[in-house]
This record gives sequence, C-alpha cells and structure tokens, in this order.
Amino acid sequence: MRKSFTKRFKITKNKKIIRRKMAQNHFRASKSGNQIRNKRKSLNMKTVDVKGFLQLKNKGSIK
Repeated sequence: MRKSFTKRFKITKNKKIIRRKMAQNHFRASKSGNQIRNKRKSLNMKTVDVKGFLQLKNKGSIK
C-alpha cells in the first residue's frame, strides 16, 4: 500500500497533494487532441481526500 501511494501522489511542502490524470499512457489513438492535451496537467486532490490521506500517513502506514 505504501509504494502505491508514493508512485501516484506527490506531497508539496505546503501539504498539497498532487496527482496525475488517469488514462494517459495507452489507447490514445481514439482520443481527440483536446483530451490528450488536457490530461497533461496535474491536479490537486480535494480537501476531503487530503485529510484522509494525511491521517493514513501519520498513522505510519504510508511513509
């Protein structure tokens, strides 16, 4: 569980959690150019998700 979180999320120094959009790696031929360009951007997680994520991290299950 710990490695899966570290591969998918990045925590900034201000405790913001950044993730990437899904479906970027393959099966892109059927997608439009706008869809592909929009998926290049990173997203901030919602505050509800961040609270739960930080609680898991503080319990020691995520390092």
